[in-house]
Order: sequence, then C-alpha cells, then structure tokens
Amino acid sequence: MRLFVGLGNPGAQYAGNRHNIGFMAVERIAEDHHFPPWRAKFKGQTAEGRLGPEKVILLKPETYMNLSGDAVQAAVQFYKLTPADVTVFHDELDLAPGKCRLKSGGGHAGHNGLRSIHQHLGPDYERVRLGIGHPGHKDRVSGYVLSDFAKADRDWLDDLLRGLSEGAADLAQGEGARFLNAVARRVAPSRNGTMPPGAAQAAQKTPAAPRPDKAEAAAEDSRTPLQRLADRFR
Repeated sequence: MRLFVGLGNPGAQYAGNRHNIGFMAVERIAEDHHFPPWRAKFKGQTAEGRLGPEKVILLKPETYMNLSGDAVQAAVQFYKLTPADVTVFHDELDLAPGKCRLKSGGGHAGHNGLRSIHQHLGPDYERVRLGIGHPGHKDRVSGYVLSDFAKADRDWLDDLLRGLSEGAADLAQGEGARFLNAVARRVAPSRNGTMPPGAAQAAQKTPAAPRPDKAEAAAEDSRTPLQRLADRFR
C-alpha cells in the first residue's frame, strides 16, 4: 500500500494558488484513475483506489500547510505504514515552472509543509518536487506562492498534471525513472514542434544570406551546355 499526499491549503480562496499544486496533482490522479469520491478522514480528505496493482491512499491534509504532518502521521499510523511508503507532492521554488524531480530523504529546504512532515515522520519519505519558479527575491515568496497561477501558466500546468497522472501507476510501483519519463513526454518543450522562447525573434533579427541573381549564376558557370548535361548524369 502507498500513501500519496498532496500539499496545499483548504478552501476555495486557495484552490488556484501556486502553493496548492500538490492538491491539484492528487486531484488529477483521482479523477483520471476513477477513484471514489473524496471523504473526510485523518484531518483531511482521502480517496482510496488502485494504480496498477498497487492500492493507493490519496490524502489532502486540511490542517493548513504548516500542520500538514498531523494529517500525514494519522494516516501512516492507521494503515501501519513506514515513511518509505509515503510520497508527497509539493511546490518547489527552486525548479523552473513545469519541471518535475523525484527525491527521497534530505532536508525540507524551508518548505513549511515538509518541515511539519519531518517533525512527525523524519526525512525518509519520497517527494515529487513540482517546479513553480521563484519570484526573484525572498521577500516576495509568500505573496507569490499564495497567488493564483497566471493565465500564461495554464498550458504547462495542464501538461504537468496530465503527465503526473499518466505516470502515477509507475510511481506507485517504485518505478521512478518510468514515472519521470511519463511526465517528460508531456512537458518537453518540443512537444508542439515550436521554437523555444526567443528563437523566433532571433531568427527575425538574423538577415538571410543574399541569393545570387541569374546573371551572377550564369557568369560563374563557364561550362558548355553539353558539359552541363553530361555532369548531371555523373
């Protein structure tokens, strides 16, 4: 059995926040894999189902971010799980928007939800780090994470959530590389065959090499018509 925890804050006013991308991840998994309706349990909302052969409990703590560990510990104790059975989906300031990384163990890097889980379980659980980018200065972090994703973020956010859902069964079975590959297939920059940002502008600024006119081309070719014909079949 696995416990997938999405971190966020409860309430409609926080639903679209960058800080709530963990909630969004487990909600997308529940929807795409036809989990039964969410129900109140363990100081949060839970849904139980299967991802491939694995039974998985999805959990959204409703204790607010700073006390997320209370709900996680309650679920771990009830199901007699170990920290290694727990995977936490959370926002990550130190990754570019749309990036996804998998990590086991280590510090909490100042993330309040992870800090709370550390206090209850220790560090030996798995994390799915979901990049939201950084506002540029530490004084702007609080307002940034508690603000909604911008309209410009919708495409990559949907691709990321879809990739997480498509790889969820691999993640539940401990196939981390296959999980990350599933995400990468959705969020790769070349997925639409478009130029990366700035490439189109650079192409416009780079003048094309001038093409020789017909007179110049003729002047450069001193072969007779018969020689030109023969050269075509060599």
